[in-house]
Amino acid sequence: MRILITGGSGFVGSLLCQRLHEKGHELLVVSRNPGRAQAKLPPRTEIRPEIHNFAENQPEAIVNLAGDSIAEGRWSEAKKQRLIDSRIETTNALVELCRQLKQPPRCLISGSAMGYYGDRGDEEITEQSPAGNEFIAELCQQWESAAQQAEDYGVRVALVRIGLVLDRDGGSLAKMLPAFKMGLGGTLGSGKQYMPWIHREDLIRLIVFLLENEKLDGPFNASAPNPVTNAEFTRALAAKLSRPAILPVPELALKLIFGEMSRVLLTGAKMKPQRLQESGFEFKYPELEQALSEIFDKQTA
Repeated sequence: MRILITGGSGFVGSLLCQRLHEKGHELLVVSRNPGRAQAKLPPRTEIRPEIHNFAENQPEAIVNLAGDSIAEGRWSEAKKQRLIDSRIETTNALVELCRQLKQPPRCLISGSAMGYYGDRGDEEITEQSPAGNEFIAELCQQWESAAQQAEDYGVRVALVRIGLVLDRDGGSLAKMLPAFKMGLGGTLGSGKQYMPWIHREDLIRLIVFLLENEKLDGPFNASAPNPVTNAEFTRALAAKLSRPAILPVPELALKLIFGEMSRVLLTGAKMKPQRLQESGFEFKYPELEQALSEIFDKQTA
């Protein structure tokens, strides 16, 4: 297939492109810096700066992974607007491309996030659970609603609500490791908040799974079937690194440092990938210790 990918040079997108290239797909990647993106992407990847530049290529599928990072810095009103615009404007442009094409793509796999559900405590969350009512939850709802407009043009739309993505060389672990390696890691706030997580390899595999299964649409929770609390995650990561993790970060300190963004660190949902598992998808790394062992063994191999 000819597959158009936004966010194709990012932490998830670059590995996705490699896997799709290995499967023989033709890759079309949107990047504001084609030269820099080319260094990260497989040979023969066509890279252009704007989505509309690919109209003549007639993409047969789309994977939408674009969006500014949520968990970086305080959320000023301008920052919050950038978070919205970077997702909604890109998604709207993809839907407009679907409208313009004589033969619309078969499917749109569109990123979303676990923040869709907001703060849910110990409640077990599936794709049927209602959305939350905080900023990130409302952002995810807008993002998903924009993607679903492609259905008007006969495009199958799958929404991927992504948990914390774990692997070497980027993602959530890259931000955590320096402190943990120095023995300065610790729980965030109470540590009771759930952290839905997924190994990057499983996220790539499930995106390919959704691309290839023509009957699958709607929302899918992209997280391992065994979510853990922040305290459990902290203990597992510290044990893997053979370091102590005895310096908790108080809730008040996080609020003072990060303001409203601290809600991302202090809240969570016990998210379960019910629809993926019912559809026959099997996780390679269903347990956190399995995932961490693979990541760190790979680093030292």
